[in-house]
Amino acid sequence: MPCPHTFMSFINYSGKEINCKIVYYGPGLCGKTTNLSYIYKRTSPESKGKLISLATETERTLFFDFLPLSLGAINGFKIRFHLYTVPGQVFYDASRKLILRGADGVVFVSDSQEARMEANMESIENLMKNLTEHNIDFDTIPLVMQYNKRDLPNVTPTSELNSVLNPRKAPYFEGVASTGKGVFDALKEIAKLVILDLKKRT
Repeated sequence: MPCPHTFMSFINYSGKEINCKIVYYGPGLCGKTTNLSYIYKRTSPESKGKLISLATETERTLFFDFLPLSLGAINGFKIRFHLYTVPGQVFYDASRKLILRGADGVVFVSDSQEARMEANMESIENLMKNLTEHNIDFDTIPLVMQYNKRDLPNVTPTSELNSVLNPRKAPYFEGVASTGKGVFDALKEIAKLVILDLKKRT
């Protein structure tokens, strides 16, 4: 049995910063990379680090860190977020597991197309399994659902996606990551949930 979600954040005492890790999880080509690329382009240069991209055969794993000054501080410490995407393809599971280690929050990005429902289900089950292996409780880690690609034909109704993929009734947003719709909504919500979680533990 996984233990309740524990305090994972790294505290930099000399820099007066709390570093939090947010992982964008989901099946292959669902829009995780598009989310992060959109956020990176629209984050002010002085508050973000370098965008690192690791290419796999079918998609990229991205990560960068940024300091959203608008969020204020906790006990005098600023909050720095480190955003990561995981490779969605099944054969990169070891990489997904490694990236998920130490996560403070997860944005699960699903592909709304009807044909991708099985891939979404496999990915959420894989997330649960990998969190358990890191002794993180799926039911308590800050989680936000983003139902992406809502602009495409043949999409599954949001109510059905929510019923199948979101048993714990986490906050959810419809998204079109390519245009930015829902991207910052999901990010702001997961940031808020991670900070609330932090405040409970500090």
